Amino acid sequence: MPQIPEKIHELTVGRLAARSGAAVSALHFYEAKGLISSRRTSGNQRRYSRDTLRRVAFIRAAQRVGIPLATIRGALAELPQERTPTRDDWAHLSEAWRAELDERIRQLNRLRDHLTDCIGCGCLSLETCVLSNPDDVFGDRLTGSRLLAEKGTPGPAAPQVGTGTGTA
Repeated sequence: MPQIPEKIHELTVGRLAARSGAAVSALHFYEAKGLISSRRTSGNQRRYSRDTLRRVAFIRAAQRVGIPLATIRGALAELPQERTPTRDDWAHLSEAWRAELDERIRQLNRLRDHLTDCIGCGCLSLETCVLSNPDDVFGDRLTGSRLLAEKGTPGPAAPQVGTGTGTA
């Protein structure tokens, strides 16, 4: 039985964009960041293998839940290049993110539960202010609602709400 030429199985960037729902510029960005790859034709046009559709779907789903692109790139590097990833491949990758997502859900639930209490209070130093001052990080250094440093003194770094790490 004759084999179908590989180039019939390939997608142009426009076709990949139409099939995946991602903008052409997003696909170019993903490729520049090493998340997907293409081959170039003799006319320097991009051609993507069909398994790139699943990779783009995975990238977009991971981005929707807040997974950083560097983490996504590392996960995709574990996938086989010579075949379309299986359900087990995807399950293995997503399992690694379960704890991070569970922590993010816990933080969002905490923010939701305290949102009414904290909107507009301006305290920034009360232990219960989970929106602007989680775990009262400013309480030990400042009083009142001042976040700007006094002249000549460095100001505190604002906590990153929702990241779980307190760093950017």
